[in-house]
Amino acid sequence: MTSLRNVALVAHVDHGKTTLVDSLLKSTGTFAAHQAVVDRVMDSDDQERERGITILAKAASVQWNDTRINLVDTPGHADFGGEVERALALVDGIVLLVDAAEGPLPQTRYVLSKALGMNLPVVLVLNKVDRSDTRPEEVLLEVEQLFLDVARSDSQLGFPVVSAIARDGCAVKGIGMPEPQDGLEALLQAIVDTIPAPAVAPNDPLTAIVTNLDASDYLGRLAIGRVQSGVLRKGESVVLWGKQTGPDAPPQRRKISSLSVFRGIGREEVTEIEAGDLFVLAGIDDVEVGDTIAHPDVTEPLPRLEVDEPVLRMSFGVNTSPFAGREGKFVTSRHIRDRLRKEVLGNVSIKVSDTDSADIMTVAGRGELQLAVLIENMRREGYELQVSRPEVVTQTIDGKLHEPKESGSCDVPDEYVGTVTQELAPRKGRITDMRPGDPGRTIVSFEAPSRGLIGLRSMLLTATRGTALLHQTRAGWMPWAGEVPHRQGGAMIGDRIGVATPYALDNLQLRGTLFVEPGDDIYEGMVVGESARGEEMVVNAVRAKEKTNIRTHSHDDGVKLAAPIIHTLESAIEWIAEDELVEITPTKVRIRKRFLALEDRRRAFKREPR
Repeated sequence: MTSLRNVALVAHVDHGKTTLVDSLLKSTGTFAAHQAVVDRVMDSDDQERERGITILAKAASVQWNDTRINLVDTPGHADFGGEVERALALVDGIVLLVDAAEGPLPQTRYVLSKALGMNLPVVLVLNKVDRSDTRPEEVLLEVEQLFLDVARSDSQLGFPVVSAIARDGCAVKGIGMPEPQDGLEALLQAIVDTIPAPAVAPNDPLTAIVTNLDASDYLGRLAIGRVQSGVLRKGESVVLWGKQTGPDAPPQRRKISSLSVFRGIGREEVTEIEAGDLFVLAGIDDVEVGDTIAHPDVTEPLPRLEVDEPVLRMSFGVNTSPFAGREGKFVTSRHIRDRLRKEVLGNVSIKVSDTDSADIMTVAGRGELQLAVLIENMRREGYELQVSRPEVVTQTIDGKLHEPKESGSCDVPDEYVGTVTQELAPRKGRITDMRPGDPGRTIVSFEAPSRGLIGLRSMLLTATRGTALLHQTRAGWMPWAGEVPHRQGGAMIGDRIGVATPYALDNLQLRGTLFVEPGDDIYEGMVVGESARGEEMVVNAVRAKEKTNIRTHSHDDGVKLAAPIIHTLESAIEWIAEDELVEITPTKVRIRKRFLALEDRRRAFKREPR
């Protein structure tokens, strides 16, 4: 009989999880020798490939000797921690990847503390041991210290160590340099020896936990999860314990119409799945993440899946600019509301709530990257909307206002260390550690309020010419830190609708930085640039040059415009102030005032409490 192991691959971002899954799939013969396979095959979403990160946790399965191993690849960014928590609910142990040069970083601590909190055994993989600046002995000591910091008991302090080069698909037991012929047998054996087979009760009534959702054009909504006890059978009648199930709402009877398991990177239809294995089922259209699917005789659901609360929130509303409806297919509040409700069904770390306006909803998430990914997905699907600047979710502790705190690390060239420290100071950040990284680089560790880090990433990338690497993760709560400065300059605001002209922009560029180019459509209340001074400026960006009968050489010189700043979705969200919005369409990202007309802005300013 084939034995089973369920294991999650967890690590800090860019330490090689998805690459290792690729190599495991290849080394176990999951892909045929002639089969063409792209790199990072598990990162199937367009944004995952473009950003080079994993956003959604995904499962695959490999067969090694007489053991089938279900592999769950998880995100490394703290913004997608909800995906990590869902993945850990599926498995009986983890493979913790740590870069043999960089060592454990903030997200390493986060995922390890979550795993040890669930008492999951760990296999440590020191990856990228072929780097020129590798230091595996020192990194192992740092990991051991990390275990001492976050372990819940002495029994969690022991773990096997494997050195690997995930890109080349080779590994060796202990600390060392694997040879190309070694393959990944050492890692696979460590998984089989360390991660226990699922502790199952096959003769008990069926219980299964749903940890993820998917959709099929043919089967409808799909539930993904793990069978905890009993046997899950196709065509069988079950009961669904939902979030609202209680004395007034008993569990509902449902029937399973389709049942699949993971095989390689695909799925294979089966008639039954035993306890301990992962499932994909269809036929329950109202299932949600965290629900329990059980035999009708079961009287209590499984503990509901819980994740950390969101720390940032934004308002999502209908696009109300004069250019609304030009490009999007989905432009009404009903469209946006339905799309956000669909997102909540499959994403437990996103929360959506109504506001006083029927056209505006509040969306809360783990961080600005997670919210930006959601907005970008909606934009690509044909939605038009406008969003506000992110604000932190606060809470009162012992009668005092507290805000979310984050810890982070910034890997920068030595000459930019001063830039990092100077930028963190006004953001209420505190340097906690500073140590050398790669030759010529320094790793600066810090703590800061979450709202102080909004916009830090893009600022550092600009200041360091794209050489900074910033990582941050949630670190609890801290007392309200006071005012945090935002941007330096005020907004240049268009005063009328029209098309931007070179003549008008030539005059405006002397007074600040432009966000638009000649030929761009402009409307009243749209932000066309940032002034060099702190106050706002209402400008005419569409004025044409007056024509006269007089011709001089100086008048006829060609206009020379500096390259404008073309805001991306993320940079626009970070730049705007509280009284501004970002207008998002399938092809455009514009910044605008909340109130477009000057008189409306003046009235709103007078109404604001002093």
